[in-house]
Amino acid sequence: MTRIFLSIALVLGIIFIVPFLVYSVFTFTGRLTPPEGPPAQFLLGVLVSKMGTAAAFVLLFFLARGVWQGRWISYALAWWLLFAFGEVGQALGPDYTWVEALAGLLSETESLGGNGGLQRT
Repeated sequence: MTRIFLSIALVLGIIFIVPFLVYSVFTFTGRLTPPEGPPAQFLLGVLVSKMGTAAAFVLLFFLARGVWQGRWISYALAWWLLFAFGEVGQALGPDYTWVEALAGLLSETESLGGNGGLQRT
């Protein structure tokens, strides 16, 4: 049980920090503007969202480890596809740009590379 909670915490750390690095680069280069409103409120919203994703990522692997054991690249690819379609879907709607979708896709690509590696253990 401790290993599951530790895995969730590590995945959360990766998927919470990496996007800020990628989005910071896009903001610094002038391709994105910082979100409006109080930064603490924005960060709390992102944290809660990422907590659910981290728990699902780890728990689904744990519950189906017989299927995914030794196939972590396939597992990470399945999650990447989920996120990629989500980014495209958001970009097709209002109030989300293709630049934001690209930044999201890049951050998710980096995040899942690290998370998939965590699942090998």
